[in-house]
Amino acid sequence: MKIAIVHDVLTEFGGAERVLVALKDLYPEADVYTSFYNPAGLGSHRSLFDNWKIRTSWAQSVPLLPQLYSPLRSITPLIWESIDFKGYDLVISSSGGYMSKGIITRPETVHICYFHHPPRYLYYYETAREWRKYKLIEIYGNLINHNLRLWDYLGSQRVDHFVVNSEETKRRVQKFYRRDADVIYPPVVIPQNFTTPFHHASSSHYLTVSRLSRAKHIDLLIDAANKYRFELRVVGSGRDMQRLKSIAGKTVQFMGNVTDAELEGLYTNARGFLFAAVDEDFGISPIEAMGYGLPVIGYNSGGLKETVKHGVNGFLFNELTPESLYEQVQVLEKLSTPKYQEMSASALKQSAQYSVENFKKKMAAYVTSKLTRSE
Repeated sequence: MKIAIVHDVLTEFGGAERVLVALKDLYPEADVYTSFYNPAGLGSHRSLFDNWKIRTSWAQSVPLLPQLYSPLRSITPLIWESIDFKGYDLVISSSGGYMSKGIITRPETVHICYFHHPPRYLYYYETAREWRKYKLIEIYGNLINHNLRLWDYLGSQRVDHFVVNSEETKRRVQKFYRRDADVIYPPVVIPQNFTTPFHHASSSHYLTVSRLSRAKHIDLLIDAANKYRFELRVVGSGRDMQRLKSIAGKTVQFMGNVTDAELEGLYTNARGFLFAAVDEDFGISPIEAMGYGLPVIGYNSGGLKETVKHGVNGFLFNELTPESLYEQVQVLEKLSTPKYQEMSASALKQSAQYSVENFKKKMAAYVTSKLTRSE
């Protein structure tokens, strides 16, 4: 059987890229296609892709396009419709903001889309940049976004079967594309044999791990740490790094990009994990934290409501304010050691269902069932 895996853009490493790696592990002989590929942007995870044969689009070789693919996203339909998938029995698209689900496959080819989220800029979700505050950019965006929404809908109808990363994303697929979807939670790296997380009760600092972009609301976490003088360590990088550093007080420490081993140490030595993203489709980093027995304090929004059970494995706050966040921090701080241990154990138990092994098992069974039905 000839298989292709198609991924939006391979220029940085995050949750969508972990899905890509797991899919490639499942189907090691599969050809991999992407619009743009920048190994340098993958940081410490670059070696995961060293032995892959990655086929990029024609746009990769056009001067400046690899740097400007986001503002010039009007070319997205041209990119995906130009790739010939003749001869493939199965194509799995790993699709999100750059809409690789819009590829064209032949009738005899089964196209399964693992769908991360609808393009946020097309459907009025918060984006990494507040592009609407600039009038000329807003006019340009509105002009191209209308046609891109039409094409995004058209592309969604080309998919044979949708798999999504959460019930939240399933609702969005039904709302925007009028399509049904099956939920298979994404793979999360859960530590093996980590069964005694209770030393967290004596830790003093909090942790967040995220791309440093506007929609993640890291500034709210920093404001809370500044105001209430608790220690916060921030892992990750992004376009908001300098701005966030400029507002951070003495209790906030930026760790930048770290290796998996360094991240394990940070998770192991924190007291709790903070998360303030809005309308997150799933939220992988809170699950990673729970894999180390860390209770999560997160904003009551999006897919996080499926994984963080208030008062069981963490706490949810309802307003995007430092005060609302810190109310839940105080609740966690006041837990007795036995109660903290109980919450830590619940977090650990919750995380187990999102392991890489579970993802591969469920995804393999799903693909097999769809291929069998198409015969």
